[in-house]
Amino acid sequence: MLSGEKVLITGPAGRIAFGIAKTLARDNEVWGIARFTDPAAREEVEALGVTTRTVDLGDPDFSQLPTDFTYLLHIAADFGEDYEHSLRVNAEGTGLLLSHCRAARAALVMSTITVSRPHPDPWHPFREDDPIGDAGLPTPRPYSIVKIAEEAVARYCAREFGLPITIARMGLAYGERGGVPVWHLQAIAAGKPVVVRWDPLPYSPIHYDDINAQIPALLDAASVPATIVNFAGDTPVSVQQWCAYFGELLGVTPHVQVQSVPGASVGSVGDHAKRVSITGPCQVDWRDGFKALAQHYYPDRVKA
Repeated sequence: MLSGEKVLITGPAGRIAFGIAKTLARDNEVWGIARFTDPAAREEVEALGVTTRTVDLGDPDFSQLPTDFTYLLHIAADFGEDYEHSLRVNAEGTGLLLSHCRAARAALVMSTITVSRPHPDPWHPFREDDPIGDAGLPTPRPYSIVKIAEEAVARYCAREFGLPITIARMGLAYGERGGVPVWHLQAIAAGKPVVVRWDPLPYSPIHYDDINAQIPALLDAASVPATIVNFAGDTPVSVQQWCAYFGELLGVTPHVQVQSVPGASVGSVGDHAKRVSITGPCQVDWRDGFKALAQHYYPDRVKA
């Protein structure tokens, strides 16, 4: 793990970044920037020992932010439906941030596997060198396009500033702070249908504990030109599979409803070989992680 470093994290109150901030704040000087529209969320981050500053990457003012960070973890993202605003935040904002932190030893920029062009086989494991394209997500529709733009900006910055960068394409993050599996778990527990766009609809889930543990190795792999790697779990699992498992744990029969979305990707499995070569295998098996979720949210309904 990192120790004695000065680390800047964007979006530290978010589902993914909070755990990273918590892990790194134990042995490093950690700063966090975000819009911080929720004072309670900011207080939660500061309680970790993180120094916070309010910065809107759509129109950033870095005057209150040092330039001597040794590492940058750019996790924050705009998930809006407006292409123009999302490009301004995710692409232009990333460039301005990397320019400000150009003296860093390395940076990690979080992207997504959904930058990949849709493939007709839902179980196709997208490689880092597969073609990219609009994934046609039902929501937020701009996401794959603006993340492709963000990657392009990050790649330029690595070469222009000589800044080693890792572009980490996130699979499906989950844990006690939330994620798609949690939303499905809650729907099943409430007797509501889980709506998906294909059958089967597979992902590569990765637990927050594995994400937190693998950050240092991914930073160590940063390079010029930028390193691109899938930040995805080791085992592909479909929504239908994990909903059936949640049903077993809760003692109910889940209802998974398919509403196809024309043009949308029918799978989001990330080939994990390159990541494993950098970080080693994940430590949290998906069944163990999903059972822990169910026990956390519904301790009276799930046996230990």
